[in-house]
This record gives sequence, C-alpha cells and structure tokens, in this order.
Amino acid sequence: MLRHAATDTRVPVTLLTGFLGAGKTTVLNQLLAKPGAARVAVIVNEFGEAGLDHDLIEAVDEEIVLMQSGCLCCSVRGDLSRVIGDLLARRAAGTLDFTRVVIETTGLADPGPILQTFNVDPALAGQVRMDGVVTVADAATGPGTLDRQFEAVSQIAMADLVILSKADLVTPEAAARFETRIAGLKPAARILRAVRGQVPEGSLWGLSALRPGAKPEDAMAWLSRPEPVTDPLANLSGLTRRMESKPHHSPHDDRIGSASVVLDEPVPDVAFDLWLESLVALRGPDILRIKGIVHIEGLPKPFVFHGVQHVFDPPVAVENWPGGDTQSRIVVIARDITRPELQQSLDNLRSRLPRVAGTETKEEGLMP
Repeated sequence: MLRHAATDTRVPVTLLTGFLGAGKTTVLNQLLAKPGAARVAVIVNEFGEAGLDHDLIEAVDEEIVLMQSGCLCCSVRGDLSRVIGDLLARRAAGTLDFTRVVIETTGLADPGPILQTFNVDPALAGQVRMDGVVTVADAATGPGTLDRQFEAVSQIAMADLVILSKADLVTPEAAARFETRIAGLKPAARILRAVRGQVPEGSLWGLSALRPGAKPEDAMAWLSRPEPVTDPLANLSGLTRRMESKPHHSPHDDRIGSASVVLDEPVPDVAFDLWLESLVALRGPDILRIKGIVHIEGLPKPFVFHGVQHVFDPPVAVENWPGGDTQSRIVVIARDITRPELQQSLDNLRSRLPRVAGTETKEEGLMP
C-alpha cells in the first residue's frame, strides 16, 4: 500500500555507520552539541565505546543519558527493537521528547540487518521510518581499510551520504583520489567533507525519498540518477552500464556492482512484481540495496521503493510529478552479482513489455 504525506507520522531514523576509527563519534558529538538543533534520540552500542563528550552530559537515568542540547542517548544492551520500542513508549507517555532517532553502529556492523529490523518488526514499521544511511570514511586510513575489510566497502556502497573525515590530515591529491574511489563504489554518491566532525546543520536529515512530502527532485537525488542513455536501443534491454569508469583498487572493490534499470514506458504491475521476485530469488542475499522510481500502468503517480536483500519498505507515492515523464529508474547495488543472473531477471521484465515495431533489443549486461 502506498504511503502519503498526510498520513505518515512515523519518527525518522538515521543510521550512522563507518569502520573503526573513521570518526563516527566525533560527528555524533558535534551533532549533539549544536544548540537549537532537532531533539535527537541517539542509540549507541555502549556508552563506554561511544566516547561521548561528558561535558555535554546533563544527567543519567539508567540507560538514558540526557544532553545539554536537549538530545538524549541510550545504549543497546539487548535487542534493538526493544530499545527503540521503549524510547517510543516513553515519548508517547510524555517522559521523553525527541523528533528523530540516530543509531550509531559498531565499526564492523553490516547496515543490512539493521535496515531490515524496521520492516520485519510490525510494531516498529508503523512508528519509525528509515531517513537515510550515513557512512563516515576516514581519508587518512580509509584506503587501507577498504583494501583489508570488505565490511568497510559494504558500508560505503549502502550509504545515502558519505562523510569524508580527516581530509585535513592528507594531501588534497590523496583526498581527491579517495573520493574518486568512493564514487567508484557508490556511483553518483553524495560526498560531504567534515571539518573536525562538523557538517552543515541538517545535512544528515531527509536523505531518503521514502519520507512525507518528498519532492520529485528529492527522489531523483536519492536515486542517484543514471547517466542519460544515448543509444536509442539501449533502454529496450533495460540495463545501462555503471561500472566502466570504476578504477581498480582491490578485489574488495570489484565485488561491489551497481546496475541501472531504465524503462521509458509505464510497467504492468504483474511484470514489475515478476521481475522483482526473480531478482530477489536469484541473488537476494547479495543485494545490498535496491531502490527506484517506478511508473505502473493505470496509476497517475509514480512511486519510490527501497529494499535490502529480500525485505522492502512500503512504497511511497511521489506527489507533483511532472507530466510527460513516465520513465522508470531502478538502481541495484549488489555484491558478486553476475551478468547471466541479472540478465535473467531483466528478461522476465522485458518479455512482458510491448515490443516496438522495427526494432530489436540490444543485450547489454553488468559485466563486460
């Protein structure tokens, strides 16, 4: 069922991730220190590991730490769903006041299971929504970390926003090379440089188009729009290349692939369902994220959708979509995905679309 802006009152949640030592806590401390900012509930693994600035602490109440800014912080000493549920219950009772939730993961955490938590738990799904994944990447040690740790590669590939930390500790050339590498892992990634953990106020919020009142331009920015297709037959194959310019750095980088499915006309709902089901059945565990803007036959507005592996958020209708634009755009970010498997899923979709007289489909896949 599509969600509309007027009916979605769920609390936005931001996932703050990044490898060990990347600078997540520095960003978090700067966030909590801003006076007059949004009142945030921060969930960390443990207070001792988080390294919170104790000058910011006003009082301690069991698992809850209150900040001078009005924000609050709690530790995960059990199930994440239980912690979030407790915060929401205390908010509803009027004992806590916050408008957002930030979850700071451990350095080795895979964001996937955390993202899935908000959909597989029915109680949470009705009360919170994922507002974006923010990954902090260390310009000084990050390149070596990506070479050694595949978890760090996955964290960047899944991000809506990458914060480049410690760029002042390396040469401008080295920082630029690292940004290029990040863009290779995450095509059209939004990269923001932090100065001693400080980023522009509000830059971590509203990253997902799966939110109330998202504008068409917000949806396109969230999707990381595929490059224009100049070959008139290319769209008939449904797949445009996104990896040809990715420089080679390590086997870990090469395990991540990104493909863009582009269809010019509205898609039959049955065809879309079959395509998605076959893709998830073929490579579900390896799909880091899949998101898109889809026009379905018979519906006046397109919708945005998002999934991690085999778990998907409820689709959200995009209001005020410009007339005449019926192109569906879907981005698949996956590990170890091969051309035959992806192409098979595309065949299921393409076979149910109307044929254009006088043309032939052009086979073009993820792998050369």
